Amino acid sequence: MRVLADLHTGERWLTRRTASWDNPWVRRVLPTVEAAAEHTKLWCAVAAVMAGAGGVRGRQAAAAGLASMAVAETIANGGVKRVWERHRPPGEWFRPEDVADRPASPSFPSGHTAAAVAFTAAIAPIRPWAGMACAVPTVVVAVERVHRGAHYPSDVAVGAAIGLAAAGLVRAVPGLLRRL
Repeated sequence: MRVLADLHTGERWLTRRTASWDNPWVRRVLPTVEAAAEHTKLWCAVAAVMAGAGGVRGRQAAAAGLASMAVAETIANGGVKRVWERHRPPGEWFRPEDVADRPASPSFPSGHTAAAVAFTAAIAPIRPWAGMACAVPTVVVAVERVHRGAHYPSDVAVGAAIGLAAAGLVRAVPGLLRRL
């Protein structure tokens, strides 16, 4: 039980520490990237570019990314959030403008992070350069979710795990179907 209490204390400290970043660059970049990723706009735009200009492999990457993202969001937002209703971090830890528009849905897990990681992990084996390019905004989205008070770090970590699992599942399904 002591380990769980220490983890809880550490997570609360890390959340508050992340919220206290008051660098102008951080205040400009994090919300801009998150706004681009809101409702999966950024990932859909990348998929459209890959499908339109990337040939067969680009279309494969786009399809894998979009399918993985859909699976991740279904698991995170349609499944886990409905079972595990964790409250978002306390609003008083953050600047009022940071928490003014945060969602009313449960905090655990981060659906934004699940979608971003799923998309990036799915396209990376097919289009490594696109995967590396998408890794940067994926990390920024994950950090922003904690910085702006939408999630605890464990929400983001579990969202990332769901995203990785979704990408792995989507990658494995064609092989499994061929075996059947």
